[in-house]
Amino acid sequence: QLQSKILILTICATGIGGTFQYGYNISIINAPTSYIQTFMNKTWLERTGVPLESNVILLLWSFTVSAYPLGGLTGAVVAGPMAIVLGRKMSLLLNNVFVIIAAILSGFSRMAKSFEMIMLSRFFTGMNAGVSMNIQPMYLAESAPKKLRGAVALTSASFTALGLVLGQVVGLRELLGGEESWPFLLASNVVPALIQLTALPWFPESPRYLLIDRGDKESCIAALQKLRGNSDLSAELEEMLAEQAAVKGQKAKNPWELFQNPALRWQLMSIIVLSSAMQLCGNDSMYFYAAYVFQEAGIPQDKIPYVVIGTGSCELITSVTCNMIIDYAGRRPLLLGGYIFMAGWAIVFMVALSQQTQISWMPYLSMACIFAYILSFGIGPAGVTGVLPTEVFDQMSRPAAYMICGSLLWFNLFLVGTAFPFIVKSLAHFCYVPFLVVCICTALYVGFFLPETKGKSFLEISEEFKRRNFKAQTHGVFYKGPEEIKSTML
Repeated sequence: QLQSKILILTICATGIGGTFQYGYNISIINAPTSYIQTFMNKTWLERTGVPLESNVILLLWSFTVSAYPLGGLTGAVVAGPMAIVLGRKMSLLLNNVFVIIAAILSGFSRMAKSFEMIMLSRFFTGMNAGVSMNIQPMYLAESAPKKLRGAVALTSASFTALGLVLGQVVGLRELLGGEESWPFLLASNVVPALIQLTALPWFPESPRYLLIDRGDKESCIAALQKLRGNSDLSAELEEMLAEQAAVKGQKAKNPWELFQNPALRWQLMSIIVLSSAMQLCGNDSMYFYAAYVFQEAGIPQDKIPYVVIGTGSCELITSVTCNMIIDYAGRRPLLLGGYIFMAGWAIVFMVALSQQTQISWMPYLSMACIFAYILSFGIGPAGVTGVLPTEVFDQMSRPAAYMICGSLLWFNLFLVGTAFPFIVKSLAHFCYVPFLVVCICTALYVGFFLPETKGKSFLEISEEFKRRNFKAQTHGVFYKGPEEIKSTML
């Protein structure tokens, strides 16, 4: 039992300073919105003697909010080189520096009378999230045994959801969401960082990274023994050595090299479609809508934050459920089901919104829709999307694949965050039409083109994609050479 304990502790040490921060920092910024806007106005008034106009405050606020995805984009881009040069574990440890800088900036912003410090701190927080969103699933999936790989890598999504909920809780007025305490609320993200800095150094580096990137077989075996205890490692080692032989002589690839490689065509298509859909499916906009819908449903204004915690808990419950079933159900059914259900709920939600004022019980239906939409998102897309790049790319392409994946994720988060208010303005009740289209298209793509990766070794998965990528060359003959796998055209 000891080794499963070590694996669980590794997951917790990684998650608490990893994707937990992403969820936590997304949700803590919501509570103090009005206080920070007041602070901006007051600071400007003290500096210039002129108060800010309301649209300028709104512009400054949207800068503050969008600094987060921009930081995330930067983080996603540096994550690849970091993972290759420093290793997975070291990158995660160094990543905490960004949060500590951010916490110092936001914690002292009121004292220094500078709202620019808040913007900068959001950028650094974003960088931290960008790095951990990419490296954490990679580190965990590389450290996990094959039969648990999906579940272990998926804990990233559970930690994100846990962060969301805890951020909502800490942001309540009774805790740190009050007018006086918002600098402490924004600086509270330093706590998970310190926990990770004390805990993670005790756990091993990714065995795959040690063997395949570093060529250090002794350390790899030591790391495996630490993670697996004294169970038989020969089969797992053999599989890693086979993968090492398959990528022998290759250097870690750059993102643009993946686009030039015809052998990676379908893998790239799949992660581009799925990581774009993850933000463009409108799940995050549901949170944006939540407060408004709950208000319409007649929930008193001061009780709304508590109901919003319910939406966050929904995502937490489903991602934990998804964790338990992913290695039984497989990746495809979860993705497919998730997007089909989301498409269905989006239609019901738009009908409910348009009838909101006519029929008395409609607000309750739209409330149910919000919960159902978030549940459908949590059961599949939320978690499986982050696991896939690890499974469909080999060791040399993996960091680059995560860079592409992460950049898309953050760019689309920025896009949706900026565009959504305008979509609502122009489409009113039908603001979910674009998201509906995304869900349907993604479901079709998964249904027709995505192979199942459950329970297969990394080499088997790349073989399957290889067959797909070269399907056009049906008269090509595949044979395995001693060192590399060649495909020849006859």
